[in-house]
Amino acid sequence: MATPGTDGRVALVTGASGALGAAVARVLDHRGYRLALHYTNGEDQARKVAAKLSGPSTLVRADVADWAATRDMVDRVRAELGGISVLVNTGAIRRDGLMATQSVDDWTRTVAVNLIGTFHTCRAALPDMLRGRWGRIINVVSPAGLLGSRGQTAYSASKAGVLGMTRSLALECGRFNVTVNALSPGLMATALTEEVPAEVRATLVARTAFGRMGTPDEVARGIELLLDADYMTGQVLSIDGGMSIS
Repeated sequence: MATPGTDGRVALVTGASGALGAAVARVLDHRGYRLALHYTNGEDQARKVAAKLSGPSTLVRADVADWAATRDMVDRVRAELGGISVLVNTGAIRRDGLMATQSVDDWTRTVAVNLIGTFHTCRAALPDMLRGRWGRIINVVSPAGLLGSRGQTAYSASKAGVLGMTRSLALECGRFNVTVNALSPGLMATALTEEVPAEVRATLVARTAFGRMGTPDEVARGIELLLDADYMTGQVLSIDGGMSIS
């Protein structure tokens, strides 16, 4: 089934105040989508993202770990822009630490936002796609969820969980022409990676084929493929400079 025209179609981007979310928003804006830009704390940055878009957009705030807040957010998007046909989950948190000493609150909060939050947004937006018999869900994961990473048991578990959910949801949705895929970026210059110690960043960069970090814009170009690939679902598109094969 060919991808329909995007006039009047609505996309929700979670974590749109972040570097990758902003880059994804620019791609979707260029494609003609009306955009709902989600943020949790970065309202000023989300407004800056919206100001640079050419098409209609609205800002929506919610703690996606809270089901009621997420459901209300999606209801607001429907009321202001219409039913959602594209959902891109870029929002995530990372609270690193060795499991033996990490606080239980930090561990559970990471899983609550990254995994349960992704379930909440998918669950809230999915009925629009099923009724419309077309949709795209793109969940951002991580090489840490594919390979594991010391000091990141919570982050790795949350992203591995999102990957498993993505594959299972893809099987549920295919007959409705709704594809569900994952996008796995490598190391990028974002707020999350600024917190990574320099020596760790150097080690990760050394694992790439290019010997450098990627950019959010380079990763966001993968959204184009995942929007247009009618017969691709339940897959992981890795744009990580070769990190996951080293």
